[in-house]
Order: sequence, then structure tokens, then C-alpha cells
Amino acid sequence: MAWSDSNPAPTRESVPVQLPFIVANVAAVAARPESVPWRRFREGVEIHRLYGDVSEGASAALLRYAPGASVPQHVHRGHEHILVLSGSQSDERGLHRAGTLVVNTPGTRHSVASAEGCIVLAIWEQPVVFI
Repeated sequence: MAWSDSNPAPTRESVPVQLPFIVANVAAVAARPESVPWRRFREGVEIHRLYGDVSEGASAALLRYAPGASVPQHVHRGHEHILVLSGSQSDERGLHRAGTLVVNTPGTRHSVASAEGCIVLAIWEQPVVFI
């Protein structure tokens, strides 16, 4: 369908915005991190698995970085989607603040750090290989 004067494109004000259930739920969790049963993932980084197993196939998790925490160099065998829910994290591509969606393609090699601490939603197509 083409947009025209008689059929204008929707504007930000005219489109009702409702977060999908999983996004709304994850955002609520980020607002109350003490309600999550976190487990140690690495020094200074905790994990709460949402589905799958990070060692095989697709998986998703919430990760909570303490201020100054980092994850060492690793390579992605499949796509990785990171939604920064609170705080900020950085990698070789720059600083990613709350609200940023980062997509890493297969073969991406990077390390991640969080100076201030953060909570992110991570979705992996394939397991990560630490190098």
C-alpha cells in the first residue's frame, strides 16, 4: 500500500504503542532486579536463564553486570541480540546505553565491559566460544 494525501503514513502519535508481553515482562524485571533468582556466570556477572542452554543451540538470558565487571574476548557462532535494559555496557564498537539494541552477526569477536553496571537481555542463536 502506498502512502498518499488521502492515505497518510501513520505518525508516532497515531500508532498505539504497546510493548509485547515478553519485553514488558523483561522491563519490569529490570526495574526490580532483586526479584530475579540470579546465578553466578563470571566474576562480577550474574545470569538468569530464560530458555535454552548457553552450551547448545539457541538460548536467552538476563545478565547483570556489577560496576567494573567484564566478559572476556569471545566469538559468536550465530547472531547475538543484546537489549540494554539499564545502565550501560561497552565493547570494541562503542558504548551502549539503556534502550540500545545491539546485534552481533556470526563471526563477531569482542569483549564486553560495564563501568557503571548494567542489566541486559541477551538472545543467542548459537553458543558463544570464549577465546
